[in-house]
Amino acid sequence: AGIGKCVALELARRNARTILACRSRERGQAAVEEIRAATGNPAVLLRLLDTSSMASVRAFAQAVLREEKRLDVLVNNAGITGLPFTITPEGLEQTFATNYLGPFLLTNLLLG
Repeated sequence: AGIGKCVALELARRNARTILACRSRERGQAAVEEIRAATGNPAVLLRLLDTSSMASVRAFAQAVLREEKRLDVLVNNAGITGLPFTITPEGLEQTFATNYLGPFLLTNLLLG
């Protein structure tokens, strides 16, 4: 939803192979189908990613590096705010992990 979906839609309109990295399979798949229908671009894909989980970030990065020939653009758009203070199972504060640590780790892992 929001800015991320708009960016993905515009990239798909430009005929880019576009990977949506989403926490929710259901919402992500709905977005993929909507973007494919709006653009006619079949190369819009869903991959699951939770940037609050460093294990999820590592698994996502490994899959992208294994499956994709190249990566031209990375848009880090995950973000949360206003949630109560929560510690992730990895011992990180959830908002900080989601908004900063996860995207930072992802970017560094995808740089190769």
